[in-house]
Amino acid sequence: MKRVLSLAVLLVVGLSGRAEEPKTLLNVPYGKHPRQVLDFYQAKSDKPTPVVFYIHGGGWQAGDKKTNPKPFLDKGISVVAINYRYVKQGVEEKVVPPVKAPLEDAARALQFVRSKAKEWNLDKKRIGATGGSAGGCSSLWLAFHDDMADPSSSDPIARESTRLYCAAVNGAQTSLDPRELREWMPNYGYGAHAFGLPNFQSLIDNREKVLKWIKEYSPIEHATKDDPPIGLYYGGDKDAKVGDSPKDPTHSPILGIKLQEKLKSLGVDVILVYPGHPNSMYKNSTEYLIGHLLK
Repeated sequence: MKRVLSLAVLLVVGLSGRAEEPKTLLNVPYGKHPRQVLDFYQAKSDKPTPVVFYIHGGGWQAGDKKTNPKPFLDKGISVVAINYRYVKQGVEEKVVPPVKAPLEDAARALQFVRSKAKEWNLDKKRIGATGGSAGGCSSLWLAFHDDMADPSSSDPIARESTRLYCAAVNGAQTSLDPRELREWMPNYGYGAHAFGLPNFQSLIDNREKVLKWIKEYSPIEHATKDDPPIGLYYGGDKDAKVGDSPKDPTHSPILGIKLQEKLKSLGVDVILVYPGHPNSMYKNSTEYLIGHLLK
């Protein structure tokens, strides 16, 4: 009898010890599609941790969730990195417009993470999104969009909030409106695939037909005074200005300049960093996220 009890105690102690060790969970499904999976890196902490929510770039056409969580884990911040359906898979599944697939996957993944808050020891209020290029665009769309939670849903995940505590992005697209983008940069030519169109000229020609989608999936269209703090980080041409034709218009600081203008007019806390315009407090998106999530 004593031996049985001793084994039971050892088992409980062993399980408890393992439970206290930080988890790394790879390819956790948040949906049914093979790309609807995420990686979770848990920070060691005796209290719920903030979360960095990483959305990879690649034009919503390529890329992967692989990332380096160490800078955040070292500060007691957990990390989630997601995969999502590409626009081509949206086309295959007859999602209209195709960009709805990656963007709404990001929202669903965020809700899934919040549903795991107790199990994963997360502070569901302190979630900051980040990503580069299209991943940055997705992060901004989440940051500005009205809460997509459905409080009356029978699905408990769908009842979770999609709002963010902050976002810090790199080289992010801020608009998908071809008219607006060509006014900012005459040589702009990215984004037609988001709406299932073959090239930028076709997006210009069909703008009125897809305008409701442009309004729904352009981050800048959703910006309001109640939005969270935003860090915008760009490379590219030094001292870029609206009206230029930059070498890389798809990731130009001009996209950030125009978003910053709107956010400042609304009273939203925003910083913009690009060549010739550094920020001494938050030099990069990692520093920004750490600084804000640990405030």
